[in-house]
Amino acid sequence: MTSTLPVQLAELVDDFAGVGPKDRLQLLLELSRELPDLPQRYTDAADTMEQVHECQSPLFLAVEVDDDPQRRVHLFFSAPPEAPTTRGFASIMHTGLDGEPAADVLAVPDDFYVALGLGEAVSPLRLRGMAAMLARIKKQVRNATGT
Repeated sequence: MTSTLPVQLAELVDDFAGVGPKDRLQLLLELSRELPDLPQRYTDAADTMEQVHECQSPLFLAVEVDDDPQRRVHLFFSAPPEAPTTRGFASIMHTGLDGEPAADVLAVPDDFYVALGLGEAVSPLRLRGMAAMLARIKKQVRNATGT
């Protein structure tokens, strides 16, 4: 599966696959602390970003696509500090997809998160939130690129 993923996302999948269930949760929590702050233009997340209602904690996202030939994708997330799982999922998306060409983002399998092995560490409801994040990202990329 990792051969179909952008390099950074494939590396994250490999990192998660290389450790046991308890360490996967720890890795997710570490990633939650690495989620970048929002730029000023997105400070009012509820008004300027799309909410992912499937997430158990309030999560908002925005997608920007460059006008360059690669149509590079830029991701922005807002999730409360007291929601480390949601922030961790957002950080996976940001680390793995930010700066990637639109075509590569759209080619990510909808169920790539299964390869992270988090099913043993978090509830299926939380994993559904991660799937919804990817679906919203792809929808916004398609809207921005007309594909």
